[in-house]
Parts: sequence; C-alpha cells; structure tokens
Amino acid sequence: MSHPLRILSAAPGDERTVLVALAAALDGTGPPIAPLRPSTQGPSALEARHDHVPGDVVLAVTTSGSTASPRTVLLTRGALEASAAAAARRLGGTAARRDSAQRLDSTAQWLLALPVHHIAGLQVLTRSALAGTEPVILDLTDGFTGEAFAAATARLTGQRRYTSLVPTQLRRILASPAGTEALASFDAVLVGGAATDPGQVRAAGAAGATLVRTYGMTETSGGCVYDGLPLDGVTVELDEDGRILLAGPVLAAGYLADPELTNRTFVTRAGVRWLRTDDLGTFDDDDALRVLGRVDDVINTGGVKVAPTAVEAALSELEAVAQACVVGVPDPEWGAAVVAVVVLAHGASASDLPLDAVREHVALSLGAPAAPRRIVVVRELPELGPGKLDRRAVRRIAAAAVSDPATGTLRR
Repeated sequence: MSHPLRILSAAPGDERTVLVALAAALDGTGPPIAPLRPSTQGPSALEARHDHVPGDVVLAVTTSGSTASPRTVLLTRGALEASAAAAARRLGGTAARRDSAQRLDSTAQWLLALPVHHIAGLQVLTRSALAGTEPVILDLTDGFTGEAFAAATARLTGQRRYTSLVPTQLRRILASPAGTEALASFDAVLVGGAATDPGQVRAAGAAGATLVRTYGMTETSGGCVYDGLPLDGVTVELDEDGRILLAGPVLAAGYLADPELTNRTFVTRAGVRWLRTDDLGTFDDDDALRVLGRVDDVINTGGVKVAPTAVEAALSELEAVAQACVVGVPDPEWGAAVVAVVVLAHGASASDLPLDAVREHVALSLGAPAAPRRIVVVRELPELGPGKLDRRAVRRIAAAAVSDPATGTLRR
C-alpha cells in the first residue's frame, strides 16, 4: 500500500508547520511529508510529480547535491525511531517502548538552529516529536549569528539541552562572547555536515562546551557515528578500497522513483543490507572511524593519493587560517596539483601565509606530496547547504587562479 506525499515549504518561518506535520506522519495520523526549500525557478520535479511512497515511509528528504545531482531519500518510521533512540542513549537520554513507538526523554529539549529541508534539522524535529517536547526554534530569516544563538538558548527550559550545528555556525558562535557562553550551557552539541576544524574543537573545549562530532548522511537518517564510534545497532566496515560501508536499522528505504540508484547504493552482503557510501575512511588504534573524504575528492598527484580533509586539518592548525578547502587542479606534469583555497582569520593577511612555510608545515605531518602547490585567498568559501562546501565551485576558483598566466606552471 502506498500513500501520496504531502509537499511542504521548509523556508525559515515554516519550522512549526513542518514539526506538526512530521509528528502526525510519525504517529500515523498524517501522510508522509516532503519538506522542500522553495525554489526561485518554479516547482521542483518532486512537486510536479505528486509521488506516492510505500506505507512505512514518513519522510522524503531531497539532498543538497554536493557531489551529484540532488536525490530524494525515503526514510521510514522505523529508521527515524531507531536513530533517535540510539542518539538519546549515547547522549544520556532514555528510550523505552510506549504504544509500539520509541518514547524519548521528555526532560530533554532541543534548540533548532538548522534549516528543516536538511536531515540534521529534521532530526531535531523528529527527536522532539518522539519525546513529546517543544523545540526552541532559532529564527534563520536573517541568517545565523552567535548573538541570535545565545538569545535562543536563553529560551530553553528543559533539564537537559541539546543542539545540532554545522562547522560554519560553530565558527560564528566562537567569535561571539555571548554565543560562546551559551554554547557551554548545552549537555551536548552535535557538529556535523562537514569536517570540523580541530582548532574550533579545541577552542570550544577550552570554553567548556561538550562537542560531539557526528558522521552520517540523509541515507542513514542523519548522524550514525558519534566521535568515530557507531551508535547502537549501527555497523561500520571498510571495503578493499577503503570505502565506508554502513549497516543498521537507521538506513533509508531507498530513493524516490529511482530503483537503479537504490540497488546500486544499498547492497546486500551475507544477508546484511549495507549502504555503500561515497566516503573513504580508516580506523585508528582505538577502532574509531576516521573519515578521509569523498572518493571523488581524493587528489592523485604524481601517483600519490592525497586526502583533502587531512590537508585541511593541517592548515587549520595555522593561526592565519580561519577555513580551508583543498582541491586538485589539473597539472601537465603531475596530473593534479594540490591547491589550498583559504579564508583568512580575523586580522590576518596573505603575507602571514608564505607558501614555503605552509608547505613545510603540511609536509611535516602528511609528507611532501600533500603540501599545497598554491594558496588562493578568498573572502568566503561557497556552500551548497548548511556546512556543505561546494567543492565544484571551489575547484573552479582554484583553477581560475592557477590558470593566470602570471603564475606559470605549478612545480614541486
């Protein structure tokens, strides 16, 4: 049996409407929903088709398209409940059965600081709906600031308080004294959507904040690995190429109207259904997962594979760097050259990042091939969604800078 999707606007100001509709979908009194960011180019294909979805699907989430064309992920009630319950257990809340539905800790309250057309924001609403609590909603109409975050935090009344952020938001909060003080008042602050700058993690810890770095995606109902360790019921493996595979009750049912993509992405091995991600990873000495970056982002320079996220982490250790994105640019001699596109820290200038010194810093920890051939300074890095760097746009920026005749050919 299938049900028609209810298409909802997920623009700033529509969060309460989405919450009510999601709660109804979860308890079976309302139809499955598809919260969409309003398009300036007319109705989306999803809006035009009026699709029906299987009866156990309650939520259809369209991805940002950070690495491929946007796709609509179908999430079931069971997957969302399993994710919320496992997160509550990890964070210190309770989860028990009540009327065949997961009931979460009603003393915990969430601050919603993310858009609700993305899975991280929708998970805040899901956890609130399942717990029967009201989230505090931060108004994103005029953007996100540390001061607005502090003001919204002051409205929380729960005994335990949680929020979910992306690294860009964390950076703005740490630049605000009021925001930093508010950050420290949470029992846990989930940070995901992109790699978190180690410097920001240290700064948040020094301020007394409890950060939890999360890894996951829409296809796993949001974050399913916290601080490198899978949530209850989730299994993480690496294939022979180092690609991350995920299994467990949090997996999506598949993609809307795309069985070929569903069968290619969700595979069964030895009777277990796995999500074949586009990410590469490794396990450290404590068996914690370390995400190296996306398969397509790995830079092959002179026959050596370089993980951009590792270079970005090394660059973030430099005081002059506020944010960095590392990409490969075609080079006639080396195949691809490592180029760092950076945003300077407040008060820093390009002269504070001499290329030779930066290369030496990166080479000390990652080896010479990982050292950037060129540094490109920009005011801000392009993003696709909350915390999602638009690496395609960054590659265009880097390629344009490198192709400037004044720069010459990149050399080691």
